[in-house]
Amino acid sequence: MAESIKLPKSATRAERYELLLPQLKALLDAGVGPVANMANVAAALREAFGFFWVGFYLVDPAIERLVLGPFQGPVACTTIAKGKGVCGTAWAESRVIVVPDVDQFPGHIACSSDSRSEIVLPIRKQGTIVGVLDVDSDKLNDFSEVDARGLSQVLALLEECL
Repeated sequence: MAESIKLPKSATRAERYELLLPQLKALLDAGVGPVANMANVAAALREAFGFFWVGFYLVDPAIERLVLGPFQGPVACTTIAKGKGVCGTAWAESRVIVVPDVDQFPGHIACSSDSRSEIVLPIRKQGTIVGVLDVDSDKLNDFSEVDARGLSQVLALLEECL
């Protein structure tokens, strides 16, 4: 098992995702359960890219809300209603959402005033959304199609372990 993520500082963001994927594949283990795997994915993404906040919100069907799961970064909101904020909207609409400026997103939930841009991707198990991956940056317009593609590939690996 890897003890740290190894990426050259000179690598572009696209190259970082490409180099990160095999390291994550070696790190993930279906036998340890989803919480441990999500925790390591959050830590690896934060280490690899220096994102402000990386974490998971998991669907609790009993209360129809997203509940905070494993994350890396400052303290966060603990529950989010379906259709509310970026995470709840990504869940309700079953799509990746890239927000260049969180202040311009109607209904944005500000868990931290330091968050400036955000990307959220749904997580699926057997076709059903079971949570979202939420990544925040303290820089405006920090996410692009490169991140949407790279993070989708990361989630494909994680979803194999759910």
